[in-house]
Amino acid sequence: MVFGVNLILPCISGNVRKCLPSMPRKKQDLPDTHRTMQVVNHLRSLIENGTLKPGDKISPEREFAISLNVSRASLRTGIGYLAAMGVLKVRHGIGTFVTDGPAEFGKASFSLMGALHGFKSWQMFEARLILESNLAALAAERGKEEHHIALAEEVAEIFASVNRPADFLIHDVLFHRILSQASGNPILAALMETVTSALYDKRRKTVERSTDLSESAEMHRLIYHAVRAKNPAEAQKLMEQHLRMAQTAQGMERPTARKVTKAAAGSKSL
Repeated sequence: MVFGVNLILPCISGNVRKCLPSMPRKKQDLPDTHRTMQVVNHLRSLIENGTLKPGDKISPEREFAISLNVSRASLRTGIGYLAAMGVLKVRHGIGTFVTDGPAEFGKASFSLMGALHGFKSWQMFEARLILESNLAALAAERGKEEHHIALAEEVAEIFASVNRPADFLIHDVLFHRILSQASGNPILAALMETVTSALYDKRRKTVERSTDLSESAEMHRLIYHAVRAKNPAEAQKLMEQHLRMAQTAQGMERPTARKVTKAAAGSKSL
């Protein structure tokens, strides 16, 4: 399916891997959901019709925002969404690029299977626990300095966005992606990418109901330090702890039943 949008195409240059600078958000420049999805759908259409290819760079933020007639906040949020889904790569001070890895194993099929068979939240967390705890240990053993630097950058972004859940989620996903890449096993990284992308697509609908993200931010910091210190056992233990805490916290993000419904039921029984 092609997500076509009749808009002016942004300038494109090819085959350099770098990312978009993160600019401070102004209060009056808040993202608009409709405009954000306009950005997402436009970029998806360019990728699907072959205009944008792996490694291609999209136009600079200001130029791109003007060409699509959207605010920079909406543009950043749309790009952040696609980055968290593994479609784009963002490098501070350089630009935004179409990702050329890691691969995903049938994300669309995975999502369809989830809808068909009703994958439960605890089952997804169980899969994450098995995969990510071992990926964290491997990252501690095999991670290179470039991974450590990238993880440190995401930890800083995570702490900077504890009061902006949507932005926090994007950097949370990017942190876990870098960690899986640091494992040195592209097959495991691809498996994790498939699971993470499916989870992100679901979680972004509830993350605004999160109450306190500071504890999660601290866990990411501790995992990073264990990986940088090349301590596999500690990295694995901390990842397991983080995921169990995340499962509990995310369970509280689900909408509760309306009290009105209960009242209405009571009035019917009278």
